[in-house]
Amino acid sequence: IDHLDDPSDKPPCRGCSSYLMEPYIKCAECGPPPFFLCLQCFTRGFEYKKHQSDHTYEIMTSDFPVLDPSWTAQEEMALLEAVMDCGFGNWQDVANQMCTKTKEECEKHYMKHFINNPLFASTLLNLKQAEEAKTADTAIPFHSTDDPPRPTFDSLLSRDMAGYMPARADFIEEFDNYAEWDLRDIDFVEDDSDILHALKMAVVDIYHSRLKERQRRKKIIRDHGLINLRKFQLMERRYPKEVQDLYETMRRFARIVGPVEHDKFIESHALEFELRREIKRLQEYRTAGITNFCSARTYDHLKKTREEERLKRTMLSEVLQYIQDSSACQQWLRRQADIDSGLSPSLPVASNSGRRSAPPLNLTGLPGTEKLNEKEKELCQMVRLVPGAYLEYKSALLNECNKQGGLRLAQARALIKIDVNKTRKIYDFLIREGYITKG
Repeated sequence: IDHLDDPSDKPPCRGCSSYLMEPYIKCAECGPPPFFLCLQCFTRGFEYKKHQSDHTYEIMTSDFPVLDPSWTAQEEMALLEAVMDCGFGNWQDVANQMCTKTKEECEKHYMKHFINNPLFASTLLNLKQAEEAKTADTAIPFHSTDDPPRPTFDSLLSRDMAGYMPARADFIEEFDNYAEWDLRDIDFVEDDSDILHALKMAVVDIYHSRLKERQRRKKIIRDHGLINLRKFQLMERRYPKEVQDLYETMRRFARIVGPVEHDKFIESHALEFELRREIKRLQEYRTAGITNFCSARTYDHLKKTREEERLKRTMLSEVLQYIQDSSACQQWLRRQADIDSGLSPSLPVASNSGRRSAPPLNLTGLPGTEKLNEKEKELCQMVRLVPGAYLEYKSALLNECNKQGGLRLAQARALIKIDVNKTRKIYDFLIREGYITKG
């Protein structure tokens, strides 16, 4: 059965609710969801809610050639699906599933455009052939294995393995778990009519195809090591962010090339990424006039120092642009000097009048005050923190808490480069008011 020709796989017409057959019309101005019409409803100018008959439209069809003038795009897709269902080399079954091409035509077209085509030729196929040739004449040693694990139902190990039972090579809940239900009432008897017998056989064939799909999925899971998903995710994270994005994009093709070939492909791109990054670093050295690695180490150290100084100046300028209280500014600078010199900034700085703590900060006229509630205003007054800076710190802590699922005080101090006591008060306030949760 060619699933691509099944009209029930396509969305219904919005005008008459009938199943769409190609070609059909898609409105280019309505959606989402997409607005589809059959040709009959389109020709009579069907309108519905915001959709008007004068809207621009697209004609949806796959009846056009791609690789060969005698093969349409729909036939190309049907050929690839048939090869996946029937297996490479079973050309008679492939032709039977396609219905529109002969066995010879399917084999010739697939070999010409998907195997021997230089545009699609993969070096991974050559690597596989070389590996097979190298190990063809060597004996495979036998290694005794331990008894497979038998995790108890609903245990942590069982959940990590998605309910897989290694001793039986089955899952507690299989894909299409109720496929057998369609056979429970079928019984072949001698007095069945030809039509009834053919119907029962069709049900059995459908059941066999569902079993084949179940086995195919289990084979992919086993071959690619996807049973323990947490372990698989940890392996992914060892790559840089750019390679992880490629891994995510190419994952859908892993079932076609196989696990070893897929890993070789990803590893080759990871190596390429590392080489490109190293080349970029060397080009930076060359641009700076550096000709040896000893000078390069000095350059990296000075570059890191410059970046740290730039970040300090940026933070200071952002804080000072909101501070209008000169005494609070001087106190903040003295505390920052204590932090840089390694002294404890916890004690308040004594003023000339002998007071040991500064008065609450006057928030009148300060930018951002109108965005605070009463409790937040009281916090800013007591810790002498301008509203604009507080809102930035609050936003940073909320974002980090949402990413991590919780936030520790040490993480908050790493994000907010101010007095550690002020950071603790802000952190405790946000915890108490329910803005963030402890990590």
